[in-house]
Amino acid sequence: MSTILITGATSGLGRHVAFELVRSGHLVLAHGRDAGRTRSLVAELRTEGEAEGFVADLASLTEVRELGARVADARPELDVLINNAGVGAGSPGTGREVSADGHELRLAVNYLAPVVLTRSLLPVLRANTPARIVNVGSAGQEPVDFDDPEFTRGYAGFAAYRRAKFALAAHTFALAEELAGTGVAVNALHPATFMDTAMVREGGVAPWSTVSDGAPGVLALATGDLGTGGWFDGTRPARAHEGTYYKETQKRLRAVTDQLTAA
Repeated sequence: MSTILITGATSGLGRHVAFELVRSGHLVLAHGRDAGRTRSLVAELRTEGEAEGFVADLASLTEVRELGARVADARPELDVLINNAGVGAGSPGTGREVSADGHELRLAVNYLAPVVLTRSLLPVLRANTPARIVNVGSAGQEPVDFDDPEFTRGYAGFAAYRRAKFALAAHTFALAEELAGTGVAVNALHPATFMDTAMVREGGVAPWSTVSDGAPGVLALATGDLGTGGWFDGTRPARAHEGTYYKETQKRLRAVTDQLTAA
């Protein structure tokens, strides 16, 4: 059985997946932003199986790095990372928000945080192959503006969300190539469209699907051998935005990312 870290486990899709994994006999390391909610979740999970809690605010890259260090120290046998936590488009009319580090919030939480957490945990994952990294993305993607990656001009919440998810997909494909032959698989997926979550409802959208609709794709990538460098729509292999596959885009994204995440 695997030792699996899942970010954003206290609500929505993350919570549902955490229970499914625990019931299947895996050790779940449940991340949450709020200490009380994380403790409460772990207590519930432990009625079904093995779980531990880890608290961090992913809007702070310092806390993201500390989370990676704590997980690596506490659970050196970690072999699966599910980057699930995210920030939605915000409530209608919400203006541009920034993270603890001053980055545009959607970019920070939905893209920079999973990149930094993944990098901090790669040595552990590489030591426990076959290992898997699952990036929970979205079919809603639009190219990053490399002249304005922090979206300081003409800001819109849904566009910021889509840009961050475009970046996450492009990063996934580049990382899969970088890790080819190491035994660490990296894939991304669109779990389901407008699931019934607080994030979707806050955006003023009537939910189209449930979190249980979104779970099978995440569970399949976390526990099965489905190759690496793939994009999935639920459990089906699919294609992300064509721009995410361009080598030049991936290269420029890496340069911008290194710049924005420099400790």
